[in-house]
Amino acid sequence: MQDLNKAVFLDRDGTINYDPGYLGNPDEVKLYDGVSAGIYKLKQNGFLIIVISNQSGISRGIITREQVESVNGRINQLLKKSNTEIDEFFYCPYHPYYDDADKCQCRKPSPEMVFNAAKKYNINLSESFFVGDRETDIDCGKNAGLKTILIKNTLTQNQIISLQKAGKTPNFVAADFNEVCEFILSVSIGGN
Repeated sequence: MQDLNKAVFLDRDGTINYDPGYLGNPDEVKLYDGVSAGIYKLKQNGFLIIVISNQSGISRGIITREQVESVNGRINQLLKKSNTEIDEFFYCPYHPYYDDADKCQCRKPSPEMVFNAAKKYNINLSESFFVGDRETDIDCGKNAGLKTILIKNTLTQNQIISLQKAGKTPNFVAADFNEVCEFILSVSIGGN
């Protein structure tokens, strides 16, 4: 029987790149400090890197699928300068205000995209992580049985406290992507 893979699932906007809101122009892609080196290090340690993002701007008519694909391509183009890349981008283009409930089942906090990736790449979810900058990311990770990391790129301290009060405390809160990687590698290598 084939060994299972381990993965780090990443939210996109606000987690690995700056989020100007409904990012559709690949020329506006700017990665956060430490993301390229961090993804390189995680991949060197055997992790698949998979992006899981809501892209409701498509349903809203603000951006197109082609623009989302172009932005994803630009992210990988930037990462390749550091000899690394995202293994695959999964995204949900739907929003409940604009689409029926069946279509919206892929939308985070639903774990559907994570489960689809896990099936495709033979991923052991108990050995994997979800990293994001919002409550929906933490919920998605928890719903999929992943260890969760909240990155404070866009959150205020009050928002973090509110998450804790709602019983949605992540496994770790990171100030930046370097701390994300340090935590993942310490847990993974430490065998916890």
